[in-house]
Order: sequence, then C-alpha cells, then structure tokens
Amino acid sequence: MATKYFTTPIYYVNDRPHIGHAYTSLATDVMARWARLSGDEVFFLTGTDEHGQKVEKAAQDAGMDPQAFTDQVSQHFRDLAATMGFSNDDFIRTTEPRHKAACQALWEELVRRDEIYLGHYEGWYAVRDEAFYGPDEIEERDGRRFAPTGAPVEWVREPSYFFRLAKWGPWLLDFYRDNPDFIAPTSRRNEVMRFVEGGLQDLSISRTSFTWGIPVPGDPAHVMYVWLDALTNYITAAGYPDTSAERWKFWPADVHFVGKDIVRFHAIYWPAFLQAAGLAPPRRVFAHGWWTNEGQKISKSLGNVIDPVTLVEEYGLDPVRYFLLREVPFGNDGDFSRAALIGRLNGELADTLGNLANRTLSLIQRNCGGALPAPAGAAEGDAELLAGLGSLPGRVGVHVERQEFHLALEAILAEARAANGYVTVQAPWALKKTDPLRMAVVLRHLHSALRVFATVLQPFMPTTMAAMLDQLGVPAEGRGLDALAEPLPEGTTLPPPAPLFRKVEA
Repeated sequence: MATKYFTTPIYYVNDRPHIGHAYTSLATDVMARWARLSGDEVFFLTGTDEHGQKVEKAAQDAGMDPQAFTDQVSQHFRDLAATMGFSNDDFIRTTEPRHKAACQALWEELVRRDEIYLGHYEGWYAVRDEAFYGPDEIEERDGRRFAPTGAPVEWVREPSYFFRLAKWGPWLLDFYRDNPDFIAPTSRRNEVMRFVEGGLQDLSISRTSFTWGIPVPGDPAHVMYVWLDALTNYITAAGYPDTSAERWKFWPADVHFVGKDIVRFHAIYWPAFLQAAGLAPPRRVFAHGWWTNEGQKISKSLGNVIDPVTLVEEYGLDPVRYFLLREVPFGNDGDFSRAALIGRLNGELADTLGNLANRTLSLIQRNCGGALPAPAGAAEGDAELLAGLGSLPGRVGVHVERQEFHLALEAILAEARAANGYVTVQAPWALKKTDPLRMAVVLRHLHSALRVFATVLQPFMPTTMAAMLDQLGVPAEGRGLDALAEPLPEGTTLPPPAPLFRKVEA
C-alpha cells in the first residue's frame, strides 16, 4: 500500500467561496478518491489562509475583530467542502496553534542554517496579492502603478528579515531539469523557469506595518510574510516539526493543486524554503486555469461571480462535479456555460449512461426475475466490448495520475457509447424468444460493463455511482478497483432500477 498526499491551496478568507475554489478542491478530491479506490493510504488536506494585511483590512471594513472575521469566513469554506462532497481528511486554519508552532519552528531552523538575515525592504508592494514586484514588472496607468495582476502597488520601505532566495536559483533550475514533471502543465513550467533564469533576489519574509500574522521568533515587532506562513500549512498538517509523527509518512506531498496565479510561490519559494531547511520538496505542483462566465471575465464588479452552491441546488451535485472536470482540459482556461452544462447532463449522463443502466436493469428485472445471470465467456460480438472494459480502469488511472481528468471521462464515455451500441446490435429483448441463453449472456456482459463504469466513476460522482452500484447489487466491499476481478455470484438479487439522472430543459 502506497501513501499519497494531495492538497488544495489554502483559501484566502477575504471573501466568500466561488467556482474557482470548488474547481481546485474538486480535482484534489478526485485524485484522493482514485488513490483510495486503488488501495492507497491517502491524506487529503484543504483549509484557509487567514493572516496578512488584506485580511486585516477586510476585517476592519466589516467592523469586526480579525479573529472573529476569519472564524466566520473560514466556515464558508468548510460548508463548501460539505456541499461539494469533498473527502478531505483535515481542514487547516493558519490561525491554529499547531500552525503557529510549525511556522516558528521552520523559521528557527532557517535561522540556524543562516538562511535568514535582517535588512530593510524598499520596493513596490501589492496589498491585494501580498506580493512584492520588481520595477520591470510595474505598469503605470492614469498616474497610478499596477502589478502584472492588475493590483495597485505602493512604494514600501520598512525593516525586514530576508530569506537568501538568490543563492537557490541554480539549485532550482537543476531541480526543474532533473524533475521535468514537477511543474505542470508545461506552459507553467516554462513560465517559472524563465522567471528563475532571469535571476532571483533575496525575499523579504517579514513585515512591521501590520500585526495580523505570526510573530517572528525573538522579534515580535515583525510578523511573518504571509506566503512563508501560508505555504508552511502543508507540513504543519503532516506533523511538522515532529518528523516522527504518524502523518509525517505522507510527506512529501504528491500533488499541490493551485491556481495559475500562485504557481510562482509554490514552485519557486516553497521548494527553496524546504531545501534550505533540509526538508524534501513536494513531488508535483499543478497549476490549473481560470474560468470565464458565458464568455465574460468573472468579477464582482460585473456581478457574474459563479456560486457553486447555487449550481448544485439547480443541477445536482454530481452533474456539476462531472461538468467541471469534463468540459475543459485541466490546466487550461475555460468558459462556464449553462447550456454546455445542460448538454453534458442530458446527453452524456442521462441519455448515454443513465439510459444504459435503466435499459439493462429493466431487462434483467423482466426477463431474469430480477436475478443476475451467470458469469459468461466471450462469444462472437462480445470481444470488442469486453476488451474495452478490461483495459478501461488502467487507462482511466493513467489519465487521473496525469491530471487529465477530461480524458479519463472521455474514455469512460466512449466505452459507455460502445455498450449502448452493443445493446442495439444484440437486441436482448428479441433474444428472449429466439435464444434465451444468449440473452442471459448479453445481459450479464452489460451488467459487467455498468459495474466497471460505476466503479471508475466513483471519484467523479460518488453519490450517484453509489446508487448505481446499489442497483447493480455490488456490496460495499466489492467497490474497489481490485474487486472488479471478482464477478458477482449468479442469482444475486437486484432491486428494481430507478433513474440516476434528472434531465433538465434548456
């Protein structure tokens, strides 16, 4: 049994959750569920990032104490995880005592290794991004200056502790070359490598202009830079600084899922911090793209922010989960369209998969007394279907491991279409009169196909596939990938079928 560790970014609590948060966590959830289905021991972490000047200001604007404000907003992200059916094993908050202890321990280790020194910072700082930018990155418009992200910047000069990032540039480039899959997709890897090749400067890692953060050990006038604080969450939850803790076996993380806007922090700063502290870097950082809404950029000012909770209420949880990972190659930008969601729900889920299940199980009810026919070998006309089914779990697994979720779903759908074609060609309703033994064989093969589909779709649509496996008579202990090798016994009683998907009118 392998150990697997998957993380979402910890979400910044200056606003309510939106479709981007749901999308990142959904991908992480599918990875975690697939690994569990494969028999691995999994640790899946999500949580909230609650320190920094931006949070302090948002709390002030809300007329609240920062801790009370973060308590309230953090709960929204817990609620989202429940609504979306995420299977996270832990939910971390950066205001927790365990996290403060881990951050201060990491800081002290970096000091001990002479990776931190005291100086002063002078340069362009964006409060919204909690990030510093070089002069060559600043744009001037209408007398104001902006970061590449569009965030306004201000000139800041204050005492600061620095991390010796510049010295780690050559090591990072060697690390990227030796581990070509560390950053994905390739476009983000190229972007990060170009940035590092341009030369790194030492990184300011403390602030004195606000107080809402973790105090620097031995110098409480400083609080830690929010990104050193935030990134440390991944090892906090794994037990750091106690590297003998049970959870430490999961480190290093197998995949950090992040949005493309924060790939630099995860792919440059984070491995450098870890290497400097004598800790292993994560195995992979995957940066996905952004959604637009019906062709428009999503923004609060346009009033077109997509609320995932509303979508689930309108279309159902599993169709929304399916659509988000089916519609766009993970890693690319994509456009959210209700028409596209309805098209996937009606055409692929209801008509292709749901209809196949209903036809097959209804035929078994009517023609086999609701009992499963005996396992059958391949005859003429069966080989292509059975070959596709036999290889499907392996093909899906390869795609999931590569974060090619849309290709995993397309592979499953292609086999479901093939199974629908098999029903039409074999016509089991006609075989009842002409060859009832052959009818039983055909229905058994179709039942086997549905079992494979339902098993490999569990990470994507856990609730609906649990219902399908119930209808197929598959016991709880028979729902892992390994269990597909064990056929259900002849005569297994199947309950009457019920529709799995509700079609929606456009």
